[in-house]
Amino acid sequence: MDQSEDIMSRPDAEDFLYEEARLIDEGHLQAWLDLFSDDGIYWLPIKADAAPNEHLSLIFDDTLRREERVYRLGQTRFPAQSPPSQTQHVISNVQVRGGISDDLVAGEVTVFSSQVIYEIRAGTADDRQLGLGDQRTFAGRAEHRLRREHGMWKISLKRLVLINRNLPIPNMTFLM
Repeated sequence: MDQSEDIMSRPDAEDFLYEEARLIDEGHLQAWLDLFSDDGIYWLPIKADAAPNEHLSLIFDDTLRREERVYRLGQTRFPAQSPPSQTQHVISNVQVRGGISDDLVAGEVTVFSSQVIYEIRAGTADDRQLGLGDQRTFAGRAEHRLRREHGMWKISLKRLVLINRNLPIPNMTFLM
């Protein structure tokens, strides 16, 4: 493989992040799963600088857990997502970092971005289900580690550190 293929431009990184956001927002969950490498991790830590095996996380999903999450969201009657959440992702401040560091595999690039996710579930307070009719906003700093597999960029790590992670966060059953 040509080493230049392992370099990602900022416009390409932005396009990748926008496509991931579109897949989530439009409910194309299987296609979202396909963006991940076989060993990919989807992680929302509580403590920004902690290792996942040392502290609790809001979400820490390997391949099996991601597949299970998507199955529950799309194929089962899931009370925590009935009616399902609608989301809108806003992405900015995209930065691409490449090269080899202590925790990067050769050929990986790290893409940092600021993200705001708006989430709403239709309904009213009269429906007697917490969160129905409420709009919630989640903001944070995302880190995507990407690597080439079969000519495609794949997510080996999606880590989103929410700025409101220390506040009560009900119903984190939708995708960020």
